[in-house]
Amino acid sequence: MTTARDVNADETTQADGLRAAMVTELRELGVIRSDRVATAVGTVPRHLFAPGEPLERAYAAKTILQTKRDERGVAISMISAADIQAMMLEQAQLEPGMRVLEIGSGGYNAALIAELVGETGQVTTVDIDPEVIDRTRRCLAAAGYDRVKAVVADADGGVPDHAPYDCVIATTSAWDIPPAWTDQLAEGGRIVVPLRMRGLTRSVVFERDGDRLVSRGYELCSFVPMQGVNAPAERVIPLAGDEVSLRIDGDQPADADRLREALSQPRVEAWSGVTVSGVGRSDGLHLWLALNLPKFGVLTAQKQAAARGLVAHAWALGMPTAVGEDSFAYLGLRGVTPDRSTCEFGAYGHGPDAKDLADQLLQHIQSWDGSNLDATIEVYPADTPDGQLPEEAFVLNKKHTRVVISWPHRRAS
Repeated sequence: MTTARDVNADETTQADGLRAAMVTELRELGVIRSDRVATAVGTVPRHLFAPGEPLERAYAAKTILQTKRDERGVAISMISAADIQAMMLEQAQLEPGMRVLEIGSGGYNAALIAELVGETGQVTTVDIDPEVIDRTRRCLAAAGYDRVKAVVADADGGVPDHAPYDCVIATTSAWDIPPAWTDQLAEGGRIVVPLRMRGLTRSVVFERDGDRLVSRGYELCSFVPMQGVNAPAERVIPLAGDEVSLRIDGDQPADADRLREALSQPRVEAWSGVTVSGVGRSDGLHLWLALNLPKFGVLTAQKQAAARGLVAHAWALGMPTAVGEDSFAYLGLRGVTPDRSTCEFGAYGHGPDAKDLADQLLQHIQSWDGSNLDATIEVYPADTPDGQLPEEAFVLNKKHTRVVISWPHRRAS
């Protein structure tokens, strides 16, 4: 006779094996680089934070576990993929005894942080949604991490009761960095945040230097947007139902009807002569385009839209796009060798000004030098005068801050 105890023991044994395999995979992917992060990921029972999910899915290294959707079916709370969480924890460089604030709650990442800072550290996790915090508290208690403080609040204000923090880690994408995060950060402390810059998101690790933040590295990532007063100031323009849409900054003028009409017009294509090898990274080009193009957006498409020929291809994180009033052109990539080990960048355009926008994209593709992770990103208070900002840099003015991006020995074109 099989008892409930036998079933639980079997599940625990299976979970332990899957968790160990996930750690091995994350090491092979290069996102786990330290023994301390490996130990934390190998210790916390991820499946207890995803009740109802099959164990194989709970321990899949690249799988996002969705925990709540809004009335439209859009995911608004989730447990990020384990590879992204491990990457950000490596960026944070947490040590025993640290005080950490997590922005955006799900429970699992807070438990990982608790493992890293130990019994002498302090972990506070905050979310604007009471249902999310209730669930987080239940999961943390079930996994043995009820020492983590779970707080209902708009993260824009931080959590001053438990400040100062040695590290603030945001697990939702932020369009801006609220002053409270910096104010509640210890001098020399770190902020790890998926920062949204003209529609692109990078997980940036900042260190505090007086009243400014200076990046110490960044990585490609994707997160659900933050809710509350710090939600992204963006517009999403459907171009073909749910299959194709264009995301732009909220203050950027665009005629949705004319852009939708443009998609139905014949496609223009042009090629740059700039190539990349199959093992090369090109996300630095995306950031370069986002900052250089006068009007920039991100075109997202479902695979079926590409299969039907509505768009040339569909990329998971979207395609950098030059946007006009009634036309647009997005980044393309085609194989130039039979095995596609070398590909060429180009542009696909739609609408009356498609050729001009495609040529604009080519110009900036050709001005890119192939670098990816060598930009410096600095965050200054919003009232900082131009004369106090670095020269020859891109400046993104936001509500609370001025985000300044510069590349070494390179000018904006």
